[in-house]
Amino acid sequence: MNLQLIINPDRVGNVPESQRFAAPADGHAYAEGSQATARLATDANREAVELRLALLSRAIEDEIIPRLMLAHPGAGDCLPLTPPASTQVSLEDVRSFAQLVLAPDENVAHACIETMRASGISVETIYTDLLAPVARYLGELWEDDLCDFTQVTVGLGRLQQVLRELSPAFGQSNASTSGNRVLLLPGPGEQHTFGLVMVAEFFRRAGWDVAGGPWEAGADPIVMVQREWFDVVGFSLGNVAQLDDLAACIKSVRAAALNKSICVIVGGPLFLANPEYVAYVNADAASTDGAHAPELAAKLVSAHTRSSSSETNAVS
Repeated sequence: MNLQLIINPDRVGNVPESQRFAAPADGHAYAEGSQATARLATDANREAVELRLALLSRAIEDEIIPRLMLAHPGAGDCLPLTPPASTQVSLEDVRSFAQLVLAPDENVAHACIETMRASGISVETIYTDLLAPVARYLGELWEDDLCDFTQVTVGLGRLQQVLRELSPAFGQSNASTSGNRVLLLPGPGEQHTFGLVMVAEFFRRAGWDVAGGPWEAGADPIVMVQREWFDVVGFSLGNVAQLDDLAACIKSVRAAALNKSICVIVGGPLFLANPEYVAYVNADAASTDGAHAPELAAKLVSAHTRSSSSETNAVS
């Protein structure tokens, strides 16, 4: 896996830029079926709705999953991983798993993850190559009006459940404490925070002290950086309508922080699609891969530390 990031050249130099991730853009058939199901949900035809859901669940169990298993002939495999016995996750796997998290039976997705783990696919691969792309894919379905807000929210909630279930196994590779602190918060007005939860997992695994998270959505980052020392603050954002609010927030954070050399990283689909926005909000860099966010943050902290030391030596 390559380091995937977007650097603001006005703030940090000599940090390599990797390729941007291109999320899939299919999955129309299932989404259209889900919308049709929602339209049927009235008191007058409740029995018809229940029958349709039962038939859809049976179709997933009897047709979709067996077909995927045939595409990957390992015992009990649930995604069409290619080649056989591969431990890599493809775009086809992403689309297939997105259908599972949107299915009426939430246990289907959990059973699939258990099968993937049993076949030797690492937790990190599941995090970065499956769950994160599926979350982005669900967002695209919503933007294209192929899924409604409720469906996407349910799907992301199921992804977070999977994340929590995998967290103990993921934490078994914990590194020694790095001594660095990071504050992770959703950007102003941000509603979907699955990516932030995943990034926090990788920071903890790398030995960082992590504060914030989606549960701190109402917290004031300015107050937090005034009260406590943080080496890095990270914001996630997916809506361009909040871009100016985020820029103003970052400006205030830099001015108020106890650490006058605090580093700011951003992430989310907005910066994936528009890397020029990194400089617009005056962030140091954007990570497009949660797995490498701690590495990116450590490089930024190191660069800022060297810069501060050089300035101090020049003054003396």
